[in-house]
Amino acid sequence: MQHEENDLLSILKKFDRPGPRYTSYPTAPIFSPAYGASEYSSDIERSNNSSGGPISLYLHIPFCDTLCYFCGCTTIITKNRQKITEYIEAVKKEIDHTASILDPDRKVVQMAWGGGTPSYLLPDEIYDLSRYIREKFSFAPDAEISVELDPRELAFEHLEAFVSGGANRFSLGVQDFDEHVQKAVNRIQPEELTKRVIAWSRELGIKSINVDLIYGLPLQTPETFKRTLDKIADISPERIAVFNFAYVPWMKPHQKLIHTDQLPSADEKLQLLQLTIDTLCEAGYVYVGMDHFAKPTDELALEQKRKKLHRNFQGYSIKAGADLFGFGMSAISHFGNVYAQNTKDLPAYYEAVNAGKFATVLGYKMSQDDEIRKYVIMRLMCDLELDKQDVEQRFGIRFDIYFADALAKLEEFLPLKLISMEDGRIVIEDNGRFVIRNIAMCFDAYLDKLRKDKPIFSRTV
Repeated sequence: MQHEENDLLSILKKFDRPGPRYTSYPTAPIFSPAYGASEYSSDIERSNNSSGGPISLYLHIPFCDTLCYFCGCTTIITKNRQKITEYIEAVKKEIDHTASILDPDRKVVQMAWGGGTPSYLLPDEIYDLSRYIREKFSFAPDAEISVELDPRELAFEHLEAFVSGGANRFSLGVQDFDEHVQKAVNRIQPEELTKRVIAWSRELGIKSINVDLIYGLPLQTPETFKRTLDKIADISPERIAVFNFAYVPWMKPHQKLIHTDQLPSADEKLQLLQLTIDTLCEAGYVYVGMDHFAKPTDELALEQKRKKLHRNFQGYSIKAGADLFGFGMSAISHFGNVYAQNTKDLPAYYEAVNAGKFATVLGYKMSQDDEIRKYVIMRLMCDLELDKQDVEQRFGIRFDIYFADALAKLEEFLPLKLISMEDGRIVIEDNGRFVIRNIAMCFDAYLDKLRKDKPIFSRTV
Protein backbone atom coordinates (compact mmCIF):
# COMPACT_ATOMS: atom_id res chain seq x y z
CA MET A 1 0.00 0.00 0.00
CA GLN A 2 2.83 2.39 0.90
CA HIS A 3 4.47 1.72 -2.46
CA GLU A 4 1.21 2.51 -4.26
CA GLU A 5 0.84 5.75 -2.30
CA ASN A 6 4.37 6.83 -3.18
CA ASP A 7 3.65 6.06 -6.83
CA LEU A 8 0.54 8.24 -6.76
CA LEU A 9 2.38 11.05 -5.03
CA SER A 10 5.09 11.02 -7.69
CA ILE A 11 2.42 11.02 -10.40
CA LEU A 12 0.65 14.00 -8.86
CA LYS A 13 3.96 15.84 -8.61
CA LYS A 14 4.89 15.07 -12.22
CA PHE A 15 1.63 16.43 -13.65
CA ASP A 16 1.18 19.47 -11.40
CA ARG A 17 0.97 22.04 -14.22
CA PRO A 18 -1.32 24.97 -15.07
CA GLY A 19 -4.38 23.86 -17.00
CA PRO A 20 -8.12 24.37 -17.55
CA ARG A 21 -10.91 22.76 -15.52
CA TYR A 22 -12.92 22.13 -18.72
CA THR A 23 -16.31 23.26 -17.54
CA SER A 24 -16.46 24.25 -21.20
CA TYR A 25 -14.55 23.69 -24.40
CA PRO A 26 -13.22 25.92 -25.79
CA THR A 27 -12.44 27.49 -22.43
CA ALA A 28 -13.56 31.01 -21.46
CA PRO A 29 -10.28 32.80 -22.43
CA ILE A 30 -11.19 32.07 -26.06
CA PHE A 31 -14.43 34.08 -25.82
CA SER A 32 -14.36 37.25 -27.92
CA PRO A 33 -16.02 40.71 -27.78
CA ALA A 34 -16.82 40.22 -31.48
CA TYR A 35 -19.86 38.30 -30.25
CA GLY A 36 -22.40 40.55 -28.53
CA ALA A 37 -26.00 41.15 -27.57
CA SER A 38 -27.53 41.21 -31.06
CA GLU A 39 -25.87 37.93 -32.04
CA TYR A 40 -27.02 36.36 -28.77
CA SER A 41 -30.63 37.45 -29.30
CA SER A 42 -30.72 35.97 -32.81
CA ASP A 43 -29.10 32.74 -31.67
CA ILE A 44 -31.62 32.26 -28.83
CA GLU A 45 -34.45 32.49 -31.35
CA ARG A 46 -32.71 30.00 -33.63
CA SER A 47 -32.26 27.59 -30.72
CA ASN A 48 -36.02 27.03 -30.65
CA ASN A 49 -35.81 25.45 -34.08
CA SER A 50 -32.37 23.85 -33.97
CA SER A 51 -32.81 22.36 -30.51
CA GLY A 52 -36.28 22.97 -29.16
CA GLY A 53 -35.32 20.70 -26.30
CA PRO A 54 -34.99 21.04 -22.53
CA ILE A 55 -33.60 24.10 -20.79
CA SER A 56 -31.14 24.65 -17.94
CA LEU A 57 -31.15 27.99 -16.10
CA TYR A 58 -28.37 29.63 -14.09
CA LEU A 59 -29.04 32.55 -11.77
CA HIS A 60 -26.03 34.53 -10.56
CA ILE A 61 -26.46 36.35 -7.23
CA PRO A 62 -23.13 38.16 -6.77
CA PHE A 63 -23.63 39.62 -3.31
CA CYS A 64 -21.81 38.59 -0.12
CA ASP A 65 -21.69 39.99 3.38
CA THR A 66 -17.92 39.64 3.78
CA LEU A 67 -14.96 38.93 1.52
CA CYS A 68 -13.43 35.45 1.64
CA TYR A 69 -9.80 35.94 0.67
CA PHE A 70 -9.65 32.68 -1.32
CA CYS A 71 -12.68 33.49 -3.49
CA GLY A 72 -12.38 33.19 -7.26
CA CYS A 73 -15.99 34.07 -8.08
CA THR A 74 -17.54 37.28 -9.41
CA THR A 75 -18.79 38.90 -6.21
CA ILE A 76 -19.90 42.21 -4.73
CA ILE A 77 -19.39 42.80 -1.00
CA THR A 78 -22.20 44.95 0.40
CA LYS A 79 -24.49 45.44 3.37
CA ASN A 80 -26.74 47.79 1.38
CA ARG A 81 -30.01 45.88 0.86
CA GLN A 82 -31.23 48.48 -1.64
CA LYS A 83 -28.47 47.37 -4.02
CA ILE A 84 -29.80 43.82 -3.86
CA THR A 85 -33.38 44.97 -4.50
CA GLU A 86 -32.19 46.90 -7.57
CA TYR A 87 -30.31 43.86 -8.84
CA ILE A 88 -33.31 41.53 -8.48
CA GLU A 89 -35.46 43.92 -10.52
CA ALA A 90 -32.80 44.02 -13.26
CA VAL A 91 -32.53 40.22 -13.32
CA LYS A 92 -36.31 40.01 -13.72
CA LYS A 93 -36.04 42.19 -16.83
CA GLU A 94 -33.38 39.88 -18.26
CA ILE A 95 -35.59 36.88 -17.48
CA ASP A 96 -38.52 38.61 -19.24
CA HIS A 97 -36.41 39.31 -22.31
CA THR A 98 -35.14 35.73 -22.58
CA ALA A 99 -38.52 34.12 -21.88
CA SER A 100 -40.17 36.27 -24.56
CA ILE A 101 -37.89 34.73 -27.21
CA LEU A 102 -37.80 31.12 -26.05
CA ASP A 103 -40.53 28.68 -27.02
CA PRO A 104 -42.84 28.51 -23.94
CA ASP A 105 -43.30 24.76 -24.43
CA ARG A 106 -39.64 24.05 -23.70
CA LYS A 107 -39.22 22.54 -20.23
CA VAL A 108 -36.72 23.59 -17.58
CA VAL A 109 -35.04 20.39 -16.35
CA GLN A 110 -32.30 22.03 -14.31
CA MET A 111 -31.73 25.29 -12.49
CA ALA A 112 -28.83 26.47 -10.34
CA TRP A 113 -28.59 29.40 -7.96
CA GLY A 114 -24.94 30.47 -7.75
CA GLY A 115 -22.87 33.41 -6.65
CA GLY A 116 -21.70 35.11 -4.62
CA THR A 117 -24.17 33.97 -2.02
CA PRO A 118 -27.75 33.21 -3.13
CA SER A 119 -28.71 32.70 0.52
CA TYR A 120 -27.70 36.33 1.20
CA LEU A 121 -31.10 37.23 -0.25
CA LEU A 122 -33.89 37.69 2.29
CA PRO A 123 -36.46 34.87 2.45
CA ASP A 124 -39.12 37.14 0.92
CA GLU A 125 -36.75 37.95 -1.95
CA ILE A 126 -36.14 34.23 -2.54
CA TYR A 127 -39.90 33.52 -2.60
CA ASP A 128 -40.46 36.42 -4.97
CA LEU A 129 -37.70 35.55 -7.45
CA SER A 130 -38.59 31.84 -7.41
CA ARG A 131 -42.24 32.62 -8.18
CA TYR A 132 -41.22 35.02 -10.92
CA ILE A 133 -39.04 32.48 -12.72
CA ARG A 134 -41.73 29.81 -12.50
CA GLU A 135 -44.27 32.20 -14.01
CA LYS A 136 -42.00 32.81 -16.99
CA PHE A 137 -40.78 29.25 -17.65
CA SER A 138 -42.36 25.81 -17.67
CA PHE A 139 -40.58 23.48 -15.24
CA ALA A 140 -40.45 19.70 -15.63
CA PRO A 141 -41.88 17.87 -12.59
CA ASP A 142 -38.50 16.26 -11.87
CA ALA A 143 -36.41 19.38 -12.48
CA GLU A 144 -33.13 19.44 -10.56
CA ILE A 145 -32.89 22.74 -8.68
CA SER A 146 -29.68 23.35 -6.75
CA VAL A 147 -28.68 26.21 -4.48
CA GLU A 148 -25.28 27.30 -3.18
CA LEU A 149 -25.55 28.08 0.53
CA ASP A 150 -23.35 29.95 2.97
CA PRO A 151 -24.26 28.65 6.46
CA ARG A 152 -23.29 31.97 8.02
CA GLU A 153 -26.17 34.41 8.55
CA LEU A 154 -28.55 31.69 7.37
CA ALA A 155 -31.96 31.13 8.97
CA PHE A 156 -34.33 28.18 8.64
CA GLU A 157 -36.66 30.53 6.73
CA HIS A 158 -34.10 30.90 3.94
CA LEU A 159 -34.12 27.15 3.35
CA GLU A 160 -37.92 27.05 3.51
CA ALA A 161 -38.07 29.72 0.81
CA PHE A 162 -35.72 27.82 -1.50
CA VAL A 163 -37.60 24.54 -0.98
CA SER A 164 -40.89 26.34 -1.65
CA GLY A 165 -39.41 27.35 -5.01
CA GLY A 166 -38.64 23.72 -5.85
CA ALA A 167 -35.05 23.42 -4.62
CA ASN A 168 -34.04 19.78 -4.09
CA ARG A 169 -30.23 20.01 -3.89
CA PHE A 170 -28.17 22.14 -1.52
CA SER A 171 -24.44 22.80 -1.76
CA LEU A 172 -22.71 24.20 1.33
CA GLY A 173 -19.43 26.03 1.31
CA VAL A 174 -17.27 24.83 4.22
CA GLN A 175 -13.65 24.93 2.93
CA ASP A 176 -12.06 23.89 6.27
CA PHE A 177 -13.24 23.53 9.88
CA ASP A 178 -9.90 24.56 11.38
CA GLU A 179 -10.25 27.89 13.20
CA HIS A 180 -6.74 29.10 12.29
CA VAL A 181 -7.33 28.44 8.60
CA GLN A 182 -10.72 30.17 8.78
CA LYS A 183 -9.15 33.29 10.29
CA ALA A 184 -6.39 33.29 7.66
CA VAL A 185 -8.96 33.40 4.82
CA ASN A 186 -11.49 35.64 6.63
CA ARG A 187 -14.27 33.06 6.78
CA ILE A 188 -15.29 32.26 10.34
CA GLN A 189 -17.75 29.38 10.19
CA PRO A 190 -18.06 27.16 13.29
CA GLU A 191 -18.53 23.46 12.70
CA GLU A 192 -21.81 23.41 14.67
CA LEU A 193 -23.25 26.05 12.35
CA THR A 194 -22.65 23.86 9.31
CA LYS A 195 -24.13 20.83 11.05
CA ARG A 196 -27.22 22.82 12.01
CA VAL A 197 -27.87 23.92 8.41
CA ILE A 198 -27.49 20.33 7.18
CA ALA A 199 -29.91 19.12 9.86
CA TRP A 200 -32.41 21.78 8.79
CA SER A 201 -31.99 20.70 5.17
CA ARG A 202 -32.71 17.07 6.05
CA GLU A 203 -35.74 18.21 8.06
CA LEU A 204 -37.07 19.95 4.93
CA GLY A 205 -36.68 16.78 2.88
CA ILE A 206 -33.49 17.58 0.97
CA LYS A 207 -32.01 14.23 0.00
CA SER A 208 -28.98 15.50 -1.91
CA ILE A 209 -26.44 17.62 -0.08
CA ASN A 210 -22.99 18.59 -1.34
CA VAL A 211 -20.19 20.04 0.77
CA ASP A 212 -17.38 22.11 -0.77
CA LEU A 213 -13.88 21.91 0.71
CA ILE A 214 -10.63 23.50 -0.46
CA TYR A 215 -7.11 22.14 -0.02
CA GLY A 216 -4.05 24.36 -0.27
CA LEU A 217 -5.34 27.17 1.97
CA PRO A 218 -2.98 29.04 4.31
CA LEU A 219 -2.02 27.25 7.54
CA GLN A 220 -3.49 23.93 6.40
CA THR A 221 -1.54 20.85 7.44
CA PRO A 222 -2.25 17.15 6.84
CA GLU A 223 -3.11 16.78 10.53
CA THR A 224 -5.64 19.63 10.64
CA PHE A 225 -7.21 18.85 7.26
CA LYS A 226 -7.56 15.19 8.23
CA ARG A 227 -9.75 16.29 11.12
CA THR A 228 -11.95 18.29 8.74
CA LEU A 229 -12.22 15.38 6.30
CA ASP A 230 -13.16 12.95 9.08
CA LYS A 231 -15.82 15.33 10.39
CA ILE A 232 -17.29 15.81 6.91
CA ALA A 233 -17.36 12.06 6.30
CA ASP A 234 -19.15 11.68 9.64
CA ILE A 235 -21.74 14.29 8.57
CA SER A 236 -22.19 12.05 5.50
CA PRO A 237 -23.30 14.36 2.66
CA GLU A 238 -24.19 12.63 -0.61
CA ARG A 239 -21.45 14.51 -2.46
CA ILE A 240 -18.19 16.18 -1.52
CA ALA A 241 -16.24 18.52 -3.78
CA VAL A 242 -12.62 19.14 -2.75
CA PHE A 243 -11.09 21.90 -4.84
CA ASN A 244 -7.48 22.86 -5.28
CA PHE A 245 -7.05 26.44 -4.05
CA ALA A 246 -6.34 28.49 -7.15
CA TYR A 247 -4.00 31.27 -6.06
CA VAL A 248 -4.40 33.68 -8.97
CA PRO A 249 -3.77 37.21 -7.61
CA TRP A 250 -3.21 38.50 -11.16
CA MET A 251 -6.90 37.71 -11.80
CA LYS A 252 -8.30 38.16 -8.27
CA PRO A 253 -6.31 40.99 -6.62
CA HIS A 254 -8.01 40.48 -3.23
CA GLN A 255 -6.07 37.21 -2.90
CA LYS A 256 -3.05 39.40 -2.15
CA LEU A 257 -4.57 39.70 1.33
CA ILE A 258 -3.44 36.11 1.90
CA HIS A 259 0.01 35.76 3.47
CA THR A 260 1.91 33.71 0.92
CA ASP A 261 4.36 32.47 3.56
CA GLN A 262 1.39 30.65 5.17
CA LEU A 263 0.45 28.75 2.01
CA PRO A 264 1.38 25.05 1.87
CA SER A 265 4.31 24.23 -0.38
CA ALA A 266 3.76 22.34 -3.63
CA ASP A 267 4.76 19.08 -1.93
CA GLU A 268 2.47 19.77 1.03
CA LYS A 269 -0.46 20.44 -1.32
CA LEU A 270 0.14 17.09 -2.98
CA GLN A 271 0.14 15.42 0.42
CA LEU A 272 -3.16 17.14 1.22
CA LEU A 273 -4.64 15.83 -2.02
CA GLN A 274 -3.46 12.29 -1.38
CA LEU A 275 -4.81 12.50 2.17
CA THR A 276 -8.17 13.60 0.77
CA ILE A 277 -8.31 10.74 -1.70
CA ASP A 278 -7.36 8.13 0.91
CA THR A 279 -9.67 9.44 3.64
CA LEU A 280 -12.80 9.84 1.52
CA CYS A 281 -12.36 6.59 -0.39
CA GLU A 282 -11.85 4.73 2.91
CA ALA A 283 -15.06 6.39 4.15
CA GLY A 284 -16.92 4.78 1.24
CA TYR A 285 -17.04 7.60 -1.29
CA VAL A 286 -16.39 7.05 -4.99
CA TYR A 287 -13.98 9.39 -6.76
CA VAL A 288 -16.07 10.54 -9.70
CA GLY A 289 -13.35 12.75 -11.13
CA MET A 290 -12.29 16.40 -11.20
CA ASP A 291 -12.39 16.99 -7.43
CA HIS A 292 -15.78 15.30 -6.95
CA PHE A 293 -16.59 12.44 -4.60
CA ALA A 294 -20.00 10.81 -4.25
CA LYS A 295 -21.62 8.00 -2.35
CA PRO A 296 -21.98 4.86 -4.51
CA THR A 297 -25.76 5.25 -4.26
CA ASP A 298 -25.73 8.88 -5.42
CA GLU A 299 -27.00 9.71 -8.91
CA LEU A 300 -23.64 11.17 -9.85
CA ALA A 301 -21.85 7.85 -9.28
CA LEU A 302 -24.70 5.82 -10.78
CA GLU A 303 -24.96 7.96 -13.92
CA GLN A 304 -21.20 7.78 -14.43
CA LYS A 305 -21.46 3.99 -14.55
CA ARG A 306 -24.25 4.34 -17.11
CA LYS A 307 -22.13 6.82 -19.09
CA LYS A 308 -24.83 9.45 -18.72
CA LEU A 309 -22.83 12.18 -16.96
CA HIS A 310 -22.60 15.66 -18.41
CA ARG A 311 -20.35 18.60 -17.58
CA ASN A 312 -21.20 22.32 -17.62
CA PHE A 313 -20.23 25.54 -15.84
CA GLN A 314 -21.64 24.21 -12.55
CA GLY A 315 -19.50 21.05 -12.75
CA TYR A 316 -20.79 17.50 -13.20
CA SER A 317 -24.48 17.11 -13.98
CA ILE A 318 -26.93 14.29 -14.67
CA LYS A 319 -29.04 16.48 -16.96
CA ALA A 320 -27.41 16.13 -20.36
CA GLY A 321 -28.40 17.91 -23.54
CA ALA A 322 -30.15 20.94 -22.03
CA ASP A 323 -29.59 24.43 -23.44
CA LEU A 324 -28.12 26.63 -20.70
CA PHE A 325 -29.29 30.22 -20.25
CA GLY A 326 -27.62 32.38 -17.60
CA PHE A 327 -29.05 35.42 -15.80
CA GLY A 328 -27.19 38.12 -13.92
CA MET A 329 -23.83 39.82 -14.24
CA SER A 330 -21.03 37.52 -15.49
CA ALA A 331 -23.49 34.67 -16.19
CA ILE A 332 -22.58 32.36 -19.09
CA SER A 333 -25.02 30.74 -21.50
CA HIS A 334 -24.30 27.77 -23.76
CA PHE A 335 -26.56 26.21 -26.37
CA GLY A 336 -25.92 24.64 -29.74
CA ASN A 337 -22.53 25.93 -30.89
CA VAL A 338 -22.81 29.20 -28.93
CA TYR A 339 -21.16 30.48 -25.75
CA ALA A 340 -22.26 33.90 -24.47
CA GLN A 341 -21.21 35.77 -21.33
CA ASN A 342 -22.76 38.78 -19.63
CA THR A 343 -20.71 41.77 -18.55
CA LYS A 344 -19.02 41.59 -15.15
CA ASP A 345 -19.54 45.34 -14.71
CA LEU A 346 -22.71 46.02 -12.70
CA PRO A 347 -23.51 49.50 -14.11
CA ALA A 348 -23.07 48.15 -17.65
CA TYR A 349 -25.35 45.22 -16.80
CA TYR A 350 -28.06 47.62 -15.55
CA GLU A 351 -27.70 49.87 -18.58
CA ALA A 352 -28.25 46.97 -20.96
CA VAL A 353 -31.20 45.25 -19.29
CA ASN A 354 -32.97 48.52 -18.43
CA ALA A 355 -32.79 49.38 -22.13
CA GLY A 356 -34.46 46.07 -22.98
CA LYS A 357 -31.23 44.57 -24.34
CA PHE A 358 -29.07 41.60 -23.41
CA ALA A 359 -25.92 42.27 -21.40
CA THR A 360 -23.76 39.97 -23.53
CA VAL A 361 -20.22 41.33 -24.01
CA LEU A 362 -18.28 38.16 -24.87
CA GLY A 363 -19.09 35.06 -26.83
CA TYR A 364 -17.92 32.40 -29.20
CA LYS A 365 -19.32 30.24 -31.97
CA MET A 366 -17.80 26.80 -32.08
CA SER A 367 -16.28 25.36 -35.24
CA GLN A 368 -16.67 21.75 -36.30
CA ASP A 369 -13.22 21.06 -34.87
CA ASP A 370 -14.33 22.57 -31.55
CA GLU A 371 -17.39 20.32 -31.51
CA ILE A 372 -15.28 17.22 -32.09
CA ARG A 373 -12.71 18.11 -29.44
CA LYS A 374 -15.39 19.12 -26.93
CA TYR A 375 -17.08 15.74 -27.35
CA VAL A 376 -13.81 13.87 -26.84
CA ILE A 377 -12.78 15.91 -23.77
CA MET A 378 -16.20 15.73 -22.12
CA ARG A 379 -16.58 11.99 -22.66
CA LEU A 380 -13.14 11.33 -21.21
CA MET A 381 -13.90 13.51 -18.18
CA CYS A 382 -17.38 12.09 -17.62
CA ASP A 383 -17.11 8.43 -18.75
CA LEU A 384 -13.40 7.94 -18.01
CA GLU A 385 -13.08 6.25 -21.37
CA LEU A 386 -13.53 6.97 -25.06
CA ASP A 387 -14.62 4.76 -27.94
CA LYS A 388 -12.73 5.88 -31.04
CA GLN A 389 -15.27 4.27 -33.36
CA ASP A 390 -18.07 6.21 -31.71
CA VAL A 391 -16.23 9.47 -32.46
CA GLU A 392 -15.51 8.40 -36.04
CA GLN A 393 -19.13 7.53 -36.74
CA ARG A 394 -20.47 10.63 -35.03
CA PHE A 395 -18.21 13.10 -36.83
CA GLY A 396 -17.07 11.31 -39.98
CA ILE A 397 -13.35 11.37 -39.18
CA ARG A 398 -10.54 8.83 -38.89
CA PHE A 399 -9.61 9.19 -35.24
CA ASP A 400 -5.93 8.18 -35.33
CA ILE A 401 -5.24 10.53 -38.23
CA TYR A 402 -7.30 13.45 -36.94
CA PHE A 403 -5.82 13.23 -33.47
CA ALA A 404 -2.28 12.13 -34.34
CA ASP A 405 -0.75 14.98 -32.29
CA ALA A 406 -2.98 14.25 -29.29
CA LEU A 407 -2.18 10.55 -29.38
CA ALA A 408 1.52 11.37 -29.37
CA LYS A 409 1.01 13.52 -26.25
CA LEU A 410 -0.85 10.68 -24.55
CA GLU A 411 2.22 8.46 -24.81
CA GLU A 412 3.68 9.80 -21.54
CA PHE A 413 0.65 8.49 -19.62
CA LEU A 414 0.97 4.90 -20.88
CA PRO A 415 4.08 3.62 -19.03
CA LEU A 416 2.69 5.07 -15.78
CA LYS A 417 -0.51 3.03 -16.31
CA LEU A 418 -2.63 6.18 -16.11
CA ILE A 419 -4.39 5.25 -19.33
CA SER A 420 -4.63 2.20 -21.55
CA MET A 421 -5.28 2.13 -25.28
CA GLU A 422 -6.53 -1.09 -26.82
CA ASP A 423 -9.48 -2.41 -28.79
CA GLY A 424 -10.13 1.06 -30.17
CA ARG A 425 -10.66 2.57 -26.71
CA ILE A 426 -8.84 5.06 -24.54
CA VAL A 427 -9.46 4.13 -20.91
CA ILE A 428 -8.59 6.26 -17.87
CA GLU A 429 -7.14 3.91 -15.27
CA ASP A 430 -7.65 4.37 -11.51
CA ASN A 431 -4.70 6.68 -10.87
CA GLY A 432 -5.42 8.46 -14.13
CA ARG A 433 -8.59 9.91 -12.59
CA PHE A 434 -6.43 12.19 -10.47
CA VAL A 435 -4.75 13.77 -13.52
CA ILE A 436 -7.79 13.75 -15.78
CA ARG A 437 -7.32 17.45 -16.58
CA ASN A 438 -3.82 16.72 -17.89
CA ILE A 439 -5.11 13.89 -20.07
CA ALA A 440 -7.87 16.10 -21.49
CA MET A 441 -5.32 18.83 -22.23
CA CYS A 442 -3.78 16.60 -24.91
CA PHE A 443 -6.87 17.24 -27.08
CA ASP A 444 -7.02 21.03 -26.52
CA ALA A 445 -6.21 22.89 -29.73
CA TYR A 446 -5.84 26.28 -28.01
CA LEU A 447 -3.66 25.44 -25.03
CA ASP A 448 -0.26 26.15 -26.55
CA LYS A 449 -1.36 29.61 -27.69
CA LEU A 450 -2.94 30.46 -24.34
CA ARG A 451 0.18 29.36 -22.47
CA LYS A 452 2.23 31.94 -24.38
CA ASP A 453 0.09 34.77 -23.03
CA LYS A 454 -0.13 35.89 -19.38
CA PRO A 455 -0.97 33.22 -16.76
CA ILE A 456 -4.69 32.37 -16.78
CA PHE A 457 -5.03 28.83 -15.44
CA SER A 458 -4.62 27.43 -11.95
CA ARG A 459 -2.46 24.34 -11.43
CA THR A 460 -4.08 21.00 -12.13
CA VAL A 461 -3.05 19.52 -8.78
